[in-house]
Parts: sequence; structure tokens; C-alpha cells
Amino acid sequence: MTIAIRAAREDDAPLIFDLVRELAIYEKLADTVDATADDIATALFGKEPRLFCDIAEWNGEAAGFAVWFLNFSTFRGRHGIYLEDLFVRPAFRGRGLGKALMAQLAKRCVEQRLARFEWSVLDWNAPSIAFYKSIGADVMDDWKICRLSGPALQNFAAKDSRP
Repeated sequence: MTIAIRAAREDDAPLIFDLVRELAIYEKLADTVDATADDIATALFGKEPRLFCDIAEWNGEAAGFAVWFLNFSTFRGRHGIYLEDLFVRPAFRGRGLGKALMAQLAKRCVEQRLARFEWSVLDWNAPSIAFYKSIGADVMDDWKICRLSGPALQNFAAKDSRP
């Protein structure tokens, strides 16, 4: 039984989109997905991509993925990695695939002298929180995610906020 982690290829775009939908179902957010397979393919494989993906395989079968991008710490003066999505299909859980995906990104950070490796986790996802703590991650309860999207984003952008 073998685990392989590899960079996503353009022909993986339909697989990646399927994994995104599976993740959304797991997170009880399926109704919020309005991306298309083409949107994901363009983001990952278009001109000057700013989004990246690693695929985890178990004995050659696609079992999970990590979608990530570079962020920046002004305090550290260097880029870091922000893990947007990590997902392992239920049939493959408990085999170390999630840990292997995370380790691959941690190694990238170290090798490229990136400042940090960050991600978010839903507060109800106790198994993931326990896993993240087990690998040494700080779960930062004092930080809250803020988001503008949809009509709120449109409305705020339309306002003239100058004094």
C-alpha cells in the first residue's frame, strides 16, 4: 500500500472539481458552490496561475487533495502558504493521506524559506482540529475570519467611502 503526493496536472481539473464538491458536501456547504469545473481549471492552469493543487493517491487511485496559494506576512517580510482546502475521500481516511499532504506543504515552506503555513478549520470539525493539534499547529481562537461576498461585497464596493 503506497501513498503518492504529486502536483495536479491540467487533465486533473474534472477530478479536482469533483473533490471540491465532495468537500462542500462534507462541510454541509454544497449549496454555496457556484464555481464550475472551468473556473477551477482556469484558476489552476490558466495564464499565470495563483492557485495550486497537490493530489494524494493511494495505490495510484486519487484519494484527496490540497488546494493552496501564497499569502504574505508583512511582519515576517516573506510569503507563506495558505491552505484553502484539504480533503481526503472517506474511503481513504485513516491511512495518513491528509498528514502526507500537510507534510508536503510544510516541506515546501521550509525548502523555499516561506514564513508560515496557515489554514482555517470549521469550529465543529473536532476530528480535524484534533489532527491539526497533533501535528503541532496552533488553533488560534482569538482570530476571526472576516468575509465580504455576494450582495454585501457589491454594496460595499459601490459606496463612496471617502470623507
